[in-house]
Amino acid sequence: MDRTFMFVGALMGGVGVGIGAFGAHALKARLSTDMLAVYETGVRYQMYHALALLVVGLLLTRTDGRALVLAGWSFTAGILLFSGSLYALTLTGITTLGAITPIGGVAFLIGWGALAYAAF
Repeated sequence: MDRTFMFVGALMGGVGVGIGAFGAHALKARLSTDMLAVYETGVRYQMYHALALLVVGLLLTRTDGRALVLAGWSFTAGILLFSGSLYALTLTGITTLGAITPIGGVAFLIGWGALAYAAF
């Protein structure tokens, strides 16, 4: 499981860099300032949680724990739901996609709680 989360973390980090560059260059002229800020929030949270996934993977090399596995899957789900919904919202203009974003936020919170529990 440690390699899985290190792989997903590295993959999400690389994708985050690419998506961030795409937003900064290709979308800057196409999106309003507000929508560009929403897009950048998705990138920022993706990068934070890509790093968190790497930490989870590294911790799993030292100890085995269900809380760490829960944290890793929660961070993964959070990236897909939170950041993914923000990307989809800004690229399509479908505002109902914003209803998915809080579910991703809850997944992030569960991940951080599980990581704190594992540390305790």
